[in-house]
Amino acid sequence: MRALQHPAVEDVELSTVLTALADPVRLRIVAELARSGGIVCGQFDVPVSMSTLSHHLKVLREAGVLRVTPQGSYRTHELRWEEMERRFPGVLDSITRAVTHTAV
Repeated sequence: MRALQHPAVEDVELSTVLTALADPVRLRIVAELARSGGIVCGQFDVPVSMSTLSHHLKVLREAGVLRVTPQGSYRTHELRWEEMERRFPGVLDSITRAVTHTAV
């Protein structure tokens, strides 16, 4: 399984994070990750094809919002809570709380 690149938190720009989170499907993914702590790729509950889901996960990973960790033949996705909190205090927490209270 090919190793995936994650941006260093100091290289993550707020505008990139907000752009990645501007899509309703990606917001739903982030809300699921916030509730669960980590999800294997095929276990997301989103109304898109697997290839489209992969694209959304890539956008979130490249924006610095989530980390992908290989686990055997699977990949687990999880939010980069601590790193994002250090870089942009309160942003990810505010967004996940807002998404939880609205229908995405």
